This record gives sequence, C-alpha cells and structure tokens, in this order.
Amino acid sequence: MPDYVDLVDLIVKKLVTNPDDVTVTEARSDAGVILITIKVAQEDIGRVIGKKGSTINAIRHVAKAASIKSGERVDVDVKED
Repeated sequence: MPDYVDLVDLIVKKLVTNPDDVTVTEARSDAGVILITIKVAQEDIGRVIGKKGSTINAIRHVAKAASIKSGERVDVDVKED
C-alpha cells in the first residue's frame, strides 16, 4: 500500500514558501475512501491551488495514479482556515 501522505507532503513542500507550515493528514471513510487533507500557511494556499485549480488537480491526479495498483480510492482536499 502506497503512503499517500508522504507523496502529497513531498509535492506540496516543494511548492510552498513555508514548507515547515505544511501538514498533510489521512482519514478513511466508512466507504473505504482515503481522504488526504492538506493544510498550509495562508499565503501559500494560492500556490497549492494554482490558476483555476490546476495545481491541486495535478496533485489529485498523482495521488489517484499511485492508488490504481492497490485498487484504493483517494481524494485530496486543501483545508482553509
């Protein structure tokens, strides 16, 4: 089973200006879906989301591609405070 938290954490820390403020957590729903939540500093949210959501969509595609072999379903969200 791939470690989706480490994968997403590595990608996001390379994108932001404050990598120490990055927190990536994993939760599993009753339906078996793995929810990866990204929390970054307020000034880095735009970097993670990207223009028209292109960056966060690319992160979602990478996580889903990593989950294909194991047959799991992975969702990635950005938490805004």
